[in-house]
Amino acid sequence: MSAATNRTRDTSGLGVARAVAFVSPALLLIGLFLVFPALWTIYIGLTNYTLTGPASVAPAFVGLENFLGALDDALFGNALWLTLVFVLGSAVLGQNLLGFGLAWVLRSAKPVVRRVVEALVLLAWILPSVVVAYLWTAVLDRDGGTLNALLGNESTAWLVEYPMASLIVFNTWRGTAFSMMLYSSALAAVPPSQLETARTVGASGWQTVRDIVFPHIRGHVLTNTLLISLWTANDFTPFLLTAGGPNHESETLPVFIYQQAITNGELGYSAAISFLLLIVNLVVALLYLLLLRRRS
Repeated sequence: MSAATNRTRDTSGLGVARAVAFVSPALLLIGLFLVFPALWTIYIGLTNYTLTGPASVAPAFVGLENFLGALDDALFGNALWLTLVFVLGSAVLGQNLLGFGLAWVLRSAKPVVRRVVEALVLLAWILPSVVVAYLWTAVLDRDGGTLNALLGNESTAWLVEYPMASLIVFNTWRGTAFSMMLYSSALAAVPPSQLETARTVGASGWQTVRDIVFPHIRGHVLTNTLLISLWTANDFTPFLLTAGGPNHESETLPVFIYQQAITNGELGYSAAISFLLLIVNLVVALLYLLLLRRRS
């Protein structure tokens, strides 16, 4: 490669050595906090490492035994299925639809009303997980819970009888703020003239969204769905509400990994499951990126 070509590609004029020096702190942080933990998790997943006992001091290499054991574990399959239900119900459908609905309605609302609603939705998002879990436990509690008091019903233990449904509603309520803000920004970029034309010709609200709005915000929809899906799949907050119970009926993968690592002390097994969850996240991310590439 000629020197002229090198100078053409080096638009900043820093040179290779200086460029590497500038990015090395970021690369060091990425390697320290992302790459190394991932590699360490893979290594632990290949051993019988435990929290206590002889294997905690001198773990033995077991190869793919933990991974094969996970694929044959009925509880792992149950956790994987519940995670899928949790993501589809509370993220792909719940947060997406509610976030877009709020953004669509608030765009024409009075400024005072819009600010109040946005503040309340954001408050649910920024409060610490422990706080919102406590609040929802108080709402859904059978004895003296707010929901039962409003319904005049003192016999329904929502977190016990309907654990997954309760978690889906809870996570939708809590995580909608991000979708609302993203869609509010996206809707601001839709040409007002096209919306006015649709209104003039008598298009319904659904027709306007389908034919005018969605083509403009399709990329935002895919980006939002990717982010909230990954966040929800790795969310540990359900543990604060149900601890995976009753009888593993709300045990999503993050909760299952915690139970295996801390409660059962099987660190090697839990590390293998963590790596499998990472693979699932990568597959989902690649799928969305493929959809974005097709759109472009």
